[in-house]
Amino acid sequence: MGEYRVPEQLKKFVTEKTIIVRSPGRINLIGEHTDYNDGFVLPAAIDKAVYVTIEQVPGTKLFLHSVDFNESVEIELTAIKPVPGHWSTYILGVADQFVQKAKQVSGFKLNIYGDVPLGAGLSSSAAVECAVAFALNKILNAGFSRKELALMAQAAEHTYAGVKCGIMDQFASLFGKKDNVIRLDCRSLDYEYFPLELNEYVVVLFDTQVKHSLASSEYNVRREQCEAGVALIQQKYPQVKNLRDTTIEMIKECISPGDIVYNRCKYVVEEIIRLQTGCGDLQRGDLMAFGQKMYATHHGLSKYYEVSCKELDYLVEYVQQSRDVIGARMMGGGFGGCTINIIKKSSVEGLVSELTVAYLENMGKELKHYMVNIEDGTSIIK
Repeated sequence: MGEYRVPEQLKKFVTEKTIIVRSPGRINLIGEHTDYNDGFVLPAAIDKAVYVTIEQVPGTKLFLHSVDFNESVEIELTAIKPVPGHWSTYILGVADQFVQKAKQVSGFKLNIYGDVPLGAGLSSSAAVECAVAFALNKILNAGFSRKELALMAQAAEHTYAGVKCGIMDQFASLFGKKDNVIRLDCRSLDYEYFPLELNEYVVVLFDTQVKHSLASSEYNVRREQCEAGVALIQQKYPQVKNLRDTTIEMIKECISPGDIVYNRCKYVVEEIIRLQTGCGDLQRGDLMAFGQKMYATHHGLSKYYEVSCKELDYLVEYVQQSRDVIGARMMGGGFGGCTINIIKKSSVEGLVSELTVAYLENMGKELKHYMVNIEDGTSIIK
């Protein structure tokens, strides 16, 4: 059975022929909005995951059931198409990838359950896609590598869910390694593991309870602003393909300081440098220095990239006053979602209760929190 257990919610669907796959959500320690600029990211898989049971059935019909939504869908393989806003669209998008790759997809019965909090920025959708891709790869003996599965899961998100996401979420879900972060080069997809030795510290997420309604439209605007900056730099440095290839000096030389495009580019280039030096901190076991870089990232995201919101800023500024919190920042696309914090274990309880009261008083919202451990990536557990 492996070290991960089959959730109670799925046990009644398990037969002799069933395969069960676990695929985790992810956090990103540092390297935000760098992926679409061909930079680096530093994600890790977590102990909150999506689970699917799958078995082949005769014919070409798909039987899908969501435990969380208590809903079932039956559909002919030849009739699959996106169902915007519906949980099944992620599963169907992955099935479509296998069909497109000319794999003989047969009928199957799939049940899905997850404990990745929805809307918290922990990539529940990528966990679904990777779980389904891994499960189909197994039952069809398709022979795709993890890297190929990550790209197929990403393509499913693009074509079926309509979200032009980078590769980080799917890659982290499939390649996660216990107690390690993954430095992923978003240009080449080369990756390297770095130890995250937390010792007396723990990773805690504070959920603003603000849904990032602006995130997708503003995300596209930020991409355009980065591209506009690159176009200005290319006039003098034609070898530059994107912000990954630029330096702070080039930005100062080619873009007017104080200009909005200048600020966007400055943040991205500084973040790529921060991530690289942060990996050195982890190799040396210098968690304090790494934590300071997380605070610097938040400052950049808030002031230069302008993707934060008052609730995210409030949470980071509040914990920054505590010497038991060595690093914190907003995580994800922005405009809501979670902050990620590295907190001394012995202080978590006190800080959570104090901050919950303060957050309600000052922001008028309930605060949710999640403690997460760094776990392995997608695997078959039966």
